Amino acid sequence: MERYFGESTPKLGFGLMRLPKLADGSIDIEQTKQMVDMFMEAGLTYFDTAYVYDNGESEKAAKAALVDRYPRESYTLCTKLCAWMGDHSEKAAKQQFYTSLERTGAGYFDYYLLHALQRNNYKLYDEYHIWDFVKEQKAKGLIKYYGFSFHADPELLEELLTDHPDVDFVQLQINYADWENPGVASRRCWEIARKHGKSITIMEPVKGGALADPVSGVQEVLKKADPNASFASWAIRFAASLDGIITVLSGMSNTAQMADNLSYMKAFKPLDENERNVIRRAQAVLNGDDSIPCTGCHYCTGGCPMSIPIPEIFTIKNRQKGNEAFRGRREYTIATTGKGKASDCIECGQCVNACPQQIDVINRLKDCADQFEE
Repeated sequence: MERYFGESTPKLGFGLMRLPKLADGSIDIEQTKQMVDMFMEAGLTYFDTAYVYDNGESEKAAKAALVDRYPRESYTLCTKLCAWMGDHSEKAAKQQFYTSLERTGAGYFDYYLLHALQRNNYKLYDEYHIWDFVKEQKAKGLIKYYGFSFHADPELLEELLTDHPDVDFVQLQINYADWENPGVASRRCWEIARKHGKSITIMEPVKGGALADPVSGVQEVLKKADPNASFASWAIRFAASLDGIITVLSGMSNTAQMADNLSYMKAFKPLDENERNVIRRAQAVLNGDDSIPCTGCHYCTGGCPMSIPIPEIFTIKNRQKGNEAFRGRREYTIATTGKGKASDCIECGQCVNACPQQIDVINRLKDCADQFEE
């Protein structure tokens, strides 16, 4: 297998998508600073944000908590260009790069990604000449390495890597729950990337937090194997143990999550054979679970004409256990107050097209309406 760049990079990256929030919904910059300090003091250096995260506030938080406080050469920063969100035009898409430079104040980006390529949007990056644009920025020294993040089928990944052999790396959704999931195909996508000799950054290793608090059967398997290990540690170490990985991104939301991640990733040890067998048993349990595989990315809600809080509704649905119907209806009422309800869905399909997990959102919303609405 081809030697991959970034092999000396620590295997834990700080994803800036789910930063701590204050009561008014704004990012808690002071706590974010504490988290950045903990991360850097542990010898970790990789930070990942995006033009669209928190409507740009994530990039601004990166400036306040990281860029303004640490020497530029002491960390690596990744951000992303999302051609399919906002004002759909070539000019607007390219402007995202310059806006990101301004927001972060970073001067240049160590890693830069074309964001969330899927079947329904990847051609925009060709139409807007974004591939050539990022290569031009790389030639100017404003980008060190460029690639794309990916949320589609293995066949499209094969096509993209064949058509764009000069990409430096790819960002893939890889976790033990989706390893053989045909809707995500983590294993097949990882194999294709490695076949093409591409380095990989991993997103969603804990599946939007679902594997930090997995279904009870999985909890039993993991606790029996190691009562002292957090559930998240199994997921992140599984991803980080794969070949060709630059780093594994964890979207930490408070200092406690940061401390937990650092406890096992500061001096990372790959899974041994016994631990891999534990993961196989956990996967067997998950194969029998009917939870909605939503990661809470909110890509579905940006264009929803009915303003339905889809991820929040799905979270409530997934958390219902036994005879908790009343609690579920109460939580559902709170989540949908002032917003659209599941039954308000007009079946326009934009959420289905936007969903990286390829969830049958429309029918799942119908199930939620039947369960939670009078």
